[in-house]
Amino acid sequence: MSEREEGDRLAGSPHPRAQTKFFGHADAEAEILGAWNGGRMPHALLLGGPEGIGKATLSYRIARFLLSKPKLGAKSLAIPADHPASRQVAALSHPDLVVLRRIASEEDKKPPSEISVNEVRRAISFFGSTAAMGGWRVAIVDSVDELNTNGTNALLKVLEEPPPHSLFLLISHMPGRLIATIRSRCQKLSLRPLAESDVVKAVESIADQIPDLPRAQIKEAATASGGSVRRALSLLLGEGLEVRELTENMLAKLPAVDGEALHKLGDKLYGGDAIYVFAETVEDWLAQAATKEGDASARLARFAKTWENVRRAAAETDIYNLDRKPLVFQVFAMLAEATR
Repeated sequence: MSEREEGDRLAGSPHPRAQTKFFGHADAEAEILGAWNGGRMPHALLLGGPEGIGKATLSYRIARFLLSKPKLGAKSLAIPADHPASRQVAALSHPDLVVLRRIASEEDKKPPSEISVNEVRRAISFFGSTAAMGGWRVAIVDSVDELNTNGTNALLKVLEEPPPHSLFLLISHMPGRLIATIRSRCQKLSLRPLAESDVVKAVESIADQIPDLPRAQIKEAATASGGSVRRALSLLLGEGLEVRELTENMLAKLPAVDGEALHKLGDKLYGGDAIYVFAETVEDWLAQAATKEGDASARLARFAKTWENVRRAAAETDIYNLDRKPLVFQVFAMLAEATR
């Protein structure tokens, strides 16, 4: 049986829970260490920031640290890869860790579009029992953006009355869109995009685990990544860099649209994360276009709406495994209209 697809992992690359090396975000790590050594660990952390910059990697790093039963005065969150806590976290077998995420069932090929309320209820039940190892209990939600309404409400209830020695690590790519009652019950930890040099180091650190990764193009991918390791890997795997180049060439010609080029681009969006490379390239272009000096407010609003529509259309096409070419034609029709 093939490995089930995980919504919190880029296909073809190692999962963040297995990474004990960590790059960037020194201030965030220092803040967590200060809270631990000062005896003021929060019951919930909201890790916010763009996708792929290390929020999940940091969450699992924090989980390994707490589950290893550290002493006060710790100098780093790092726990050796051969430590029992590290091995159990990597295998998702630690009895005091629960992870809420999207993962394909035994019958389905793709993960569901949402994290169901049943998953949240599982976490609530988990916190209702005594810690198996006599220490902290940790729940990671990756990502809280993907909870449905019932799941959000169920999570809110346990955040309102958190059990002692428990930590919720809520990962969010768009924390500003979360309901205020969730945000108000968490300590916020905002992560910025990584420096290009840290993206290079992070990709190089896992390159040996990814067959056929084009090492010669790591620097190019890091430069185009916007500080996201996930995006850099998306560009390197499959035909990501070519998809980005084709998309950028077509964007430069707007509002003119080349039908033959649209067909060619559509053919490239199958497999891997190519569809998201396409969407992110368009989103980057829209963000830059919308902030050009002198643009009228109506134009800004139009670009913002187009950005939202592009993101939604790409996600639905991927989740429901729809034909890629109609997506490409739809997106460029929206872009042509927005730029006229």
